[in-house]
Amino acid sequence: MRIVLADLRSSEGFVVKDTVAGGYGSRFRPFSRVTSVVCAIKQRLLAMPSVQLGYVAAICAAAGHDVVWTDGAAVDGDVAIILTSLVDYRREAAWGRAQRDRGLRVGFIGLAASKLPELFDAHGDFVVLGEPEDAIGRLARGEKLAGRVVSEAINDLDALPFPRWDLVGARAKGLWSLPMYARPWGGAVPMLASRGCPEYCTYCPHRILAAPRSRSTTNICDEIEYLTRTRRRPYVVFRDPLFTNDRDRCLALCDEIRSRGLTIRFECETRLDRLDTGLLTALRGAGLAAVSFGVETVSTDTLRRSGRRPIPEAHQRRVIAECGRLGIVTAGYYVFGFLQDDWESFAATIEYAIDLGSTVAQFKVLTPYPGTPMWRQLAPHIFEHDWQRFDGYTPTFRHPNLSSEELVFLLGAAYTRFYMRPSYLANYLRMRRTRPSLLARLDERVSARHGRLERAAMSRPVAC
Repeated sequence: MRIVLADLRSSEGFVVKDTVAGGYGSRFRPFSRVTSVVCAIKQRLLAMPSVQLGYVAAICAAAGHDVVWTDGAAVDGDVAIILTSLVDYRREAAWGRAQRDRGLRVGFIGLAASKLPELFDAHGDFVVLGEPEDAIGRLARGEKLAGRVVSEAINDLDALPFPRWDLVGARAKGLWSLPMYARPWGGAVPMLASRGCPEYCTYCPHRILAAPRSRSTTNICDEIEYLTRTRRRPYVVFRDPLFTNDRDRCLALCDEIRSRGLTIRFECETRLDRLDTGLLTALRGAGLAAVSFGVETVSTDTLRRSGRRPIPEAHQRRVIAECGRLGIVTAGYYVFGFLQDDWESFAATIEYAIDLGSTVAQFKVLTPYPGTPMWRQLAPHIFEHDWQRFDGYTPTFRHPNLSSEELVFLLGAAYTRFYMRPSYLANYLRMRRTRPSLLARLDERVSARHGRLERAAMSRPVAC
């Protein structure tokens, strides 16, 4: 049987699917000059092959099937399996319908298909509900899937074959990186050391598909060793939402990477209270190049109301400073639009993001994703009926304190104020000899200019 795997490229903005927003995906459309530059960089640095399709390819190939991959071109075959998202579901559904008209059986996988199967039912032959490996394994063994197909989560993640990147359009490793950025310009490979998330943030969809499970450190290192046989010093992006949750397991992983002599560079996402000097030193020795983490907002009360445990400011600063000392790139994530937010809290969070000093920062608008507790809480206030606009950057509900126009404006102001600073440019270009007092004066002048432009656009500056 010839199986076509489709991870469709979007023509509008920068779309990432797979493990982003739990699998619902995000779409970043430039809405200012600064975000146009950010979008262009994201398209080269953040685009990666789908880890879900990597596993699907491995399962199908191991069963003796011919596997081909496409990002949009029509491909002949017997069955087409389409990775779905919320942000580009219309294109995915239309592409599936077109392939079915060409004579292929069509199936849909992913979080969007699992939680909103009605978006895809009429456009294919089957929709997989749940993590796809169980259902795809049955398909590979000859079962004819039809309708809504329940796919049980695989409890023993070590039993899965390693993703087949040679079958799903993975690019060769990038040869160079931008200053201050660890990830190569194209060519990173995603990996899952665990699935699900043990935390209880009410706005996050990472825990709504299946319970948390972890792979053994031996199995993870086996996959890394497999990668090193096909790529010279691969760059791995661990897509676990909380990579360092188990400190002892992380230390054991670092020990095994070093004992096997595996040469890799990698990045991970975690909570700052799951990092300390000893663990960071061990991770750096094993190849850690970058770490990302959620800060979300400066308000601890807002965090508690959203089910997120606050992290003491002193610890945040200590960990980021230690990362800087070790040469580890840091990326802070922030969310605007919690119900308690107002203009002043936005300004305070932007100021905090700048002062905290992470290498890069990402700002998004609170999005109530289907299946999350936040979705149920905000249901009476949601005005947006187009699922594709639940993209992480577009207001979708009536905020009690800010209009949609103000939310988008403040989002743009966050990117401008964070990145358009002389001190940021000096750090980016590694101009270490520039006097801090001079940079501080230049930052004040640029900040004043930002304030004048903000006042002209919205009658008030983004300031506390």
